[in-house]
Amino acid sequence: MENSSKALRLRIYISSTDKLKHSLLFETIVYQAKRYGLAGATVCKGIMGYGASSVIHSYKFWEITEKLPITIEIVDEEEKIRKFYEIIQPYLQDMRYGCMVTAEPVEVWFYKSGKKRD
Repeated sequence: MENSSKALRLRIYISSTDKLKHSLLFETIVYQAKRYGLAGATVCKGIMGYGASSVIHSYKFWEITEKLPITIEIVDEEEKIRKFYEIIQPYLQDMRYGCMVTAEPVEVWFYKSGKKRD
């Protein structure tokens, strides 16, 4: 990805407890993004939220599992994001519970890749 380029931000709204087989879904998506060569991915854990079920989940409410909202954000060139979404779409369609995916154009002002630690 280059500086001052047009890109697409993919946002995936799921739950911290959503799984794909025996793995957490958000981890699976991030590892897939890395394998696919996308510029980067960030997972944000919410402190409160609800989705299509209208059930509010919060860190304040006692639950057996810590079911909290998760947002995965991935920014890269539009074509790469669209192809990546085709790869992960089956994961999302097979989910037992709901989710939401959005995409919006973004303008990358600065992108600098880092060096790996020794």
